[in-house]
Amino acid sequence: MEKIALIDNINDYNAANNHKTLHPMVSVIDFSKAEARDWGEAMSVKFQYGLYCIYLKDVKCGDMRYGRHYYDYQAGTLVFFKPGQSATYDIQRTYQPMGYGLVFHADFLLGTALNKTIHDYKFFEYQSNEALHLSDDERKMILDCFAKIEFELKQPIDKHSKKLISANIELFLNYCERFYDRQFITRDVAHKGILEKFEGLLNNYFSSEKPTIIGLPSVAYFADELHLSANYFGDLIKKETGQSAKDYILNKTISIAKDKIFEESKTINEIAYELGFKYPQHFTRLFKQKVGISPIEFRGLN
Repeated sequence: MEKIALIDNINDYNAANNHKTLHPMVSVIDFSKAEARDWGEAMSVKFQYGLYCIYLKDVKCGDMRYGRHYYDYQAGTLVFFKPGQSATYDIQRTYQPMGYGLVFHADFLLGTALNKTIHDYKFFEYQSNEALHLSDDERKMILDCFAKIEFELKQPIDKHSKKLISANIELFLNYCERFYDRQFITRDVAHKGILEKFEGLLNNYFSSEKPTIIGLPSVAYFADELHLSANYFGDLIKKETGQSAKDYILNKTISIAKDKIFEESKTINEIAYELGFKYPQHFTRLFKQKVGISPIEFRGLN
């Protein structure tokens, strides 16, 4: 049996976790203050998020699935959700929540500087095997950010409140971005393996019938094959190669195209279709953009 739990109201969420509502659109939660959860039996619970929710959990209440994959979710990790997302937890029958959370309504950001940049924080799009694993020092910094936000929430609301609270949320998100950059480096060995698998998948894709059946390979296709979200996969490839995942794929496509062009038994149009281009003129335009000359002119260099 799967139960649905909707998280879209700050006041209700505070009440469910034994917290007083200090602001109608923002809250910092200390889950240790909540009563023990007793679901009666072990079950799957699908949480649907109508708020931005960031969790630093200090207890593993059950396995978490996002889409088809299990989250790399342990005690002491940060996970991020934005409105419109959902995640399913295979919940234990009884457990005591522990850890901290920052939740805020999207409408709170209206009129703030953060409202213009919130979509730049791609970790809200990360899905599976992609939680932020904190060092002890990073954990202290995160809790310090939460404390600063909570301090502002406890002050009487005035004309400075929104600016200061949003600025502290932005500071927290910027630290998370820095810590993710560190994680990309410290998990370098695992990421090298992903890059090698990506290269292998690319080669297999172009040596199969998939280009003519599916079309040009997409970032989303390879991210799914590697059980990663498109955003996390794209950020990882950028860190490892200096290229966006899209550019990496297009450069690989052009590299393969160069070999095919010297097979004079095939026309340029046939090569374009073999590579997955729907329209040959798109292939010619991309080739000239990347190489500096047209496919016909490149063939003439042989």
